Amino acid sequence: MARIGIIGSEGAMGHALAMVIAAAGHELSGGVDKGGDAARLADASDVLVDFSAPGALQHNLHAAIGAGIPILVGTTGLEDVHHLAIDNAARAVPVLQTGNTSLGVTLLAHLVREAASRLGPDWDIEIVEMHHRRKVDAPSGTALLLGQAAAEGRGIELASNRESGRDGVSGARNSGAIGFASLRGGTVVGEHAVILAGEEERLTLSHSAENRAIFARGAVKAAEWLIGREAGRYRMEEVLGI
Repeated sequence: MARIGIIGSEGAMGHALAMVIAAAGHELSGGVDKGGDAARLADASDVLVDFSAPGALQHNLHAAIGAGIPILVGTTGLEDVHHLAIDNAARAVPVLQTGNTSLGVTLLAHLVREAASRLGPDWDIEIVEMHHRRKVDAPSGTALLLGQAAAEGRGIELASNRESGRDGVSGARNSGAIGFASLRGGTVVGEHAVILAGEEERLTLSHSAENRAIFARGAVKAAEWLIGREAGRYRMEEVLGI
């Protein structure tokens, strides 16, 4: 049995995590939200799971370092400065950061990486995602995760080969680009499709999230896996052994 602390406990993911932690036979060591004491929570926990906000990340990482425990970061909308902070924290404690804790999405990313590598640059890659109307960041963290997987498969940098927000006379598609399209509406939990379009044929790899519980189950599995690991930065693929 592990003591798992939730940062962002009052959000939708926080509530889903609490239920999954109980169902898995672990102890919910507590939860904090904006203005809460993450350091105190860390002292009472074996591992932290953070689904809060980018602005709180540095404080949450410091809490994990201070207590000498692992932290899983599932917060999306992260920028370069946040990833630098994660890299620094990973020198002291185990840190797993991901744009999606779903085990299905983790396997999907693996398949996308393989497909991009084997099919080559002649196949155009477009990533389409849809989420509920309240989501504030675009493309989604999952879409960026899948884009990164495609870029790794091709051996290129995503940042310099990314296309999104096409509107009006945008010109022809750049050769080798990885395109993104974001849709928002209703109560959609998460839909992602990676389209690889070649000459006269098309391959689509997709994933549909029907309930936030899938992310909570994956996060708890990853949190269990992190306990006892050496300091370092880890990925969800390692949890599945791929």
